[in-house]
Amino acid sequence: MRQVYISGAAAVSAFGFDWRGMSGHAGFIPSGQLSSTHGGVMASEVPAIPPRIDADARARKLMAHPARLAAVALRLALEDARWSAQEREQAALYLGVGASGCSMEELSRMLAASIADHAFSLERFGGAGLAACNPLFAFQLMNNFTLCHGAILNGTGGPNSAFYSRGTGTLAALGEAHWLVASGECDTALAGGADSALHPVTWTQLDAAGYPAGGFVPAEGAGLLALSARAEGALATLDAVSFHSARAWERNPGLLPDEARDDTIVVIAPWGSEARRRLGQQNAFDVSLGFGDALAAAPALGWCVALDLIRQGRCRRATVLSAGIDGGLGVAQFGSVA
Repeated sequence: MRQVYISGAAAVSAFGFDWRGMSGHAGFIPSGQLSSTHGGVMASEVPAIPPRIDADARARKLMAHPARLAAVALRLALEDARWSAQEREQAALYLGVGASGCSMEELSRMLAASIADHAFSLERFGGAGLAACNPLFAFQLMNNFTLCHGAILNGTGGPNSAFYSRGTGTLAALGEAHWLVASGECDTALAGGADSALHPVTWTQLDAAGYPAGGFVPAEGAGLLALSARAEGALATLDAVSFHSARAWERNPGLLPDEARDDTIVVIAPWGSEARRRLGQQNAFDVSLGFGDALAAAPALGWCVALDLIRQGRCRRATVLSAGIDGGLGVAQFGSVA
């Protein structure tokens, strides 16, 4: 198996559009997206996207917000990697995605047309309800389009797949991309996640499930790593990826990666307190304190923080433990090329 190198990266988060310097950020503000429906919810929200890196207005009409974030991250990751046109075109793309969401205006119009005798009617929804929304509505609502829009706009044409994730599932995307490059199936691959916990429907579901009471701080974002078999210009190495289901972690509560060395920093993203308690990593760098939980995007933002720590020379190795609300555990191990 070949060594896998990280040629570039991208992070779209509340702290801007660069992964460099992410390890120094912290803080939350009231969410603008939730203010009209849920009041002053403290959150981690992406700022206005600069036109230079954004999709054009026509494309944005077809995109749910996470798809827009993913497209921006993909563009930035490809710029950071500086791949040739052929490497870019043949690159695989694997992305952890959450539930897409349309605008509340579109949703309200569709639901209003689906009411019969003062109650929701599935029959009316299948007729008048669907007729009330844009014919291209599926391009927003189907969560695999979180990946598709970015791939189309940025010209990646290799193997691809979207992995539904509430945290740990995003490690499956990274694991697949890592294997493709290590095995020689592909020379270049991109992997990451894009999601938002700030859609009013998503937040309502999370609130009903009791996550805010447990310390959940909603966030949004997208993160990507550009992987390659080529060492030239590499930022770091991706040495190992593994993920374990909630059941596996429950049966084996002592589940740990290889024993940490003196030159290793452990990064937890998100749910640091829970992961520290179960894994005994009391001194871990807790990304959730500054980034909240961006669901499918959270592990990828943690990887970018690990990459930044290596870039700054604060460690030679970094291990990212991801403990999402899906209850599983993901492990990604990074190393310096210096």
